[in-house]
Amino acid sequence: MRQAKEQPQKAKKKKARGSFLLKLAVLCMAVVVLFSIVERQVQIAEKRQQLVALQAQLETQNQKNQELRRSISDENGLGAYAEHRARVDLDYAKPGEKVFIDMGGE
Repeated sequence: MRQAKEQPQKAKKKKARGSFLLKLAVLCMAVVVLFSIVERQVQIAEKRQQLVALQAQLETQNQKNQELRRSISDENGLGAYAEHRARVDLDYAKPGEKVFIDMGGE
């Protein structure tokens, strides 16, 4: 009779232990999923910041491109643009022209 009572108690202990392990496994999975979601949200925020910076850079470049298109839109503008680039980038000067360079500060 005593043996019959002990068997259900052992079965209950095994069932309780299995239930505890299952709950622990589910909890661990939930923690992993939570950390994964948080990590993805951080990555999304970083990418949004990069997108804003790139959009600002694109806008600046588009403005420069429009300025260049306006300056070379006609033949006279193209010559003026070429002269400006030669003076600024290549340090060219016209024949007989005296170039003064300001060596002072700003």
